[in-house]
Amino acid sequence: MFQAVAILLALYVSWRIVLLLPLRPWLKGVLAALVLAASLHHRIVASFWGTRASPEIPGELIMVLGWAFGAILLAACLLLLLDLASLAVWAVNRPAGRRWLAARTARAAVGAAALALSALGVWQAVRVPDVKTLEVNLKGLPAELDGFRLAQLTDLHASRLLQGGWIRAVVDKTNALEPDLIVITGDMVDGSVTARLADVAPLQDLAAPQGVFAVVGNHEYYANYIQWIAHFKALGLRLLLNEHALITRDDAAFALAGITDATAVQRGQPRPDVRAAMAGIPAGAPVILLSHRPAGAAVNAAAGADLQLSGHTHGGQILGLHKIVQMANEGFVSGVYQVGDMQLYVSNGTGLWAGLPLRIGRPSEITLITLRRAP
Repeated sequence: MFQAVAILLALYVSWRIVLLLPLRPWLKGVLAALVLAASLHHRIVASFWGTRASPEIPGELIMVLGWAFGAILLAACLLLLLDLASLAVWAVNRPAGRRWLAARTARAAVGAAALALSALGVWQAVRVPDVKTLEVNLKGLPAELDGFRLAQLTDLHASRLLQGGWIRAVVDKTNALEPDLIVITGDMVDGSVTARLADVAPLQDLAAPQGVFAVVGNHEYYANYIQWIAHFKALGLRLLLNEHALITRDDAAFALAGITDATAVQRGQPRPDVRAAMAGIPAGAPVILLSHRPAGAAVNAAAGADLQLSGHTHGGQILGLHKIVQMANEGFVSGVYQVGDMQLYVSNGTGLWAGLPLRIGRPSEITLITLRRAP
């Protein structure tokens, strides 16, 4: 489905921009072929160098391919708006509408704008994220834990794009916040343990007085899940796989629970089970649930979670197109939501998948959450 849509976008851009350029026919043909090749780069790379989830090619080349693919995506969206406007003019004044539909300059400008916006989007995607701070009023939080500080990382996607140096910068920036607790809500890696060994090594230096906890996302299942679980534990991450831990300070406590990802069903691994994760939590203890996906929040709220922390959506990555991602995730894409008696926070993500290294208006983040007693 993804590849079919990409090809259609490439054909549309070629038809409405490349073929209208004042160039020799053979040069138009070459440019149209390059546009089509850029739309197919995921399949081409996966056939020879790695997989769709983990392209094993130089990071610089991933950025160039991401820039080209992003330009196609953005150009197609801008062209659609321009063509719809042209058709509206045509409905009122047919000669003027035909001129709009055939305007070469406007479409060349769309192409140039898409190329520039895509370059900006790639830069935004690979930069070390800023810190986003927020306060959450948590029902039943003991007075002793008022002001408890929790750092959330999510969707790190360690890869040939976001390598060990980038992970190191994220770790150092997170540790500098001096949070009481660090959580990672899935999609930590792309690729095998062997391929990502050096890239994930900085994660062992994450440190907080109450520990570093993590849950898995869908991408953990795309390589060797069992090997990754063992390696995460060796790095000092405490995994919450349909289980919980009590976080205590000064004889006060809250429960930190975590569930697996829905992709587990396709890989023969334990499916998400929020009731198992919360079994045995002392009555009255507030519950913070780690779930990679925001989908299923209503079920988690009904099970008794007070706050759910998620990622997965990357905030939609591109302002405007984030609406599509939102529809695919039960209406959740970025920020704080109220789901029954539970609050849900969906992070924009710290990193992102190398297959679409583009962020425009949906910045990445390291999230610092301060817990407050609910009035």
